[in-house]
Amino acid sequence: MSRRVRRKVARKGKEKVILPSYPEIEEEISGVDRSGLVDWTSLPHDTVIQLLSCLNYRDRASLSSTCKTWRLLGISPCLWSTLDLRAHKCDSTMAASLASRCVNLQKVRFRGAESADAIIHLQARNLREISGDYCRKISDASLSVIVARHEALESLQLGPDFCERISSDAIKAIALCCHKLKKLRLSGIRDVNADAMNALAKHCPNLTDIGFIDCLTIDEMALGNVVSVRFLSVAGTSNMKWGTVSHHWRKLPNLIGLDVSRTDIGSTAVARLLSSSCLKVLCALNCPVLEGDVSFAGSKHKGKVLLALFTDILKDIASLFVDMSKGRNVFLDWRNSKSKDKNLDEIMIWLEWILSHTLLRIAESNQQGLDEFWLKQGASLLLNLMQSSQEDVQERAATGLATFVVIDDENASIDCGRAEAVMRDGGIRLLLNLAKSWREGLQSEAAKKAIANLSVNANVAKAVAEEGGITILAGLARSMNRLVAEEAAGGLWNLSVGEEHKV
Repeated sequence: MSRRVRRKVARKGKEKVILPSYPEIEEEISGVDRSGLVDWTSLPHDTVIQLLSCLNYRDRASLSSTCKTWRLLGISPCLWSTLDLRAHKCDSTMAASLASRCVNLQKVRFRGAESADAIIHLQARNLREISGDYCRKISDASLSVIVARHEALESLQLGPDFCERISSDAIKAIALCCHKLKKLRLSGIRDVNADAMNALAKHCPNLTDIGFIDCLTIDEMALGNVVSVRFLSVAGTSNMKWGTVSHHWRKLPNLIGLDVSRTDIGSTAVARLLSSSCLKVLCALNCPVLEGDVSFAGSKHKGKVLLALFTDILKDIASLFVDMSKGRNVFLDWRNSKSKDKNLDEIMIWLEWILSHTLLRIAESNQQGLDEFWLKQGASLLLNLMQSSQEDVQERAATGLATFVVIDDENASIDCGRAEAVMRDGGIRLLLNLAKSWREGLQSEAAKKAIANLSVNANVAKAVAEEGGITILAGLARSMNRLVAEEAAGGLWNLSVGEEHKV
């Protein structure tokens, strides 16, 4: 779980809450012909997100009321392409009600094992993507049923929590059921054995993106049999035999991106992997053995990019492009670039994902000796990632900003240098823009963690107030999502404590 500053939040028990109105939404739907159906995908994005955010699936009565509201608006769930359940408690009642209506659903995002059990009821034969957060309790049985019912699945991501109840058996079920699978990212698996790897190699010929993150053991040799893989992350995975791995994996014919961050890989294995003819990017952040070898010179491998705590990460990423400025906003420059290269686009999208994951993990561990990294590179990296088009990358980056500034949980101590680095690089405005987003996941991460924690610093609190943060937080404090409302109130509390904050 992410570290955060302690703060008092006013509570009113079971006092009745007056729900706010949303004039923006009323304006958007004022011209809708309620006698017909509205194509869900044609509605403005923020309108869709806010409509979903207004829903409360906690009991049958509210579910019935919600369905009635949909009918009045002329919105048919059967037209949905994306369903985000992370902000709500999804139970079997809700899932059963939506099951027959979501036949055209292509993407589902959920949070928690209870939601995973509930979406078993979905009958979305066209489902392409499943992404789940905090899935510690999800089991082999639940996952096997989900993939068996959605054979068209192309992307499956579970994490960043530790999926301790998922074993190689579930991975074999994935391979046997989902032959179109392109992306598989799982966190905290106890054991990924040879049978599971070989099943993926045999039955999933399109599998190009694999992530076995924070796993206890992986059969390294069998993983090398998945010759289709182009992007591979084993960040945080222990018990790797790097001597064997480096010899075997360097022969993978399509591997262009490899992430070995937070492992005990050494300089010899890194050098051998960089000698691969096809590998372009090797990410090795927070690898103590590698960092302890002062004689290592990773720059001698021309045409290769090594990302480590001792390298200039943003500059090295920019070196992948021949026609782009070498500034500190490399990800933003890439997004705004008119001349796009499909292969480089894939690398950048992958880099956003793995960097956001690793930086958050490093921030959560609260390691000593990383002050220089956070001040010179870490803050800028997180702010770059906060502007990603990938929502999960944005959320992790915002959470990372909230976490890395806290140096003492018990005493609610904030590192002033780190907090002001965020402010200096324009982070306050970015965070407030995310806080205004209708996407509750981003609201929650930005409001309850980053803005609230940063506001403990007097200079940052003043900047938040000057940027209109008080008005934004006050609006979030009226949210119908209890967590968003409480944490926004916590941010207001931090802004108000101390005379210097009466800003």
